[in-house]
Amino acid sequence: MASKMKIKKGDYVVVISGKDKGKKGDVLAVRRGEHRVVVQGVNVVKRHTRPRPGHPGGIDEKEAPIHVSNVALTDPKDGNASKVGYKFIEGGRKVRFARRSGEIIDR
Repeated sequence: MASKMKIKKGDYVVVISGKDKGKKGDVLAVRRGEHRVVVQGVNVVKRHTRPRPGHPGGIDEKEAPIHVSNVALTDPKDGNASKVGYKFIEGGRKVRFARRSGEIIDR
């Protein structure tokens, strides 16, 4: 069973380790079973494709998934890396918040 991940599609994250350390981008996809995320402009790989009808061959660049432990959510106040916490607000709704500043992250 896949555990809950605190990063969601559409979040703005910063890479905290690896070859792309310091880069920031939006989360394009989340792979919960693999504990990986695809971040825009991070971990870009090249794929050589052969020509097919309707699609010319060539070298395509696309983002490959990276492990979720290598990214951190950016704090809405200052843009630095922050841990994520959960709390309940009025009305009993559960929301995510940045532990660094206390700002609510969920839309």
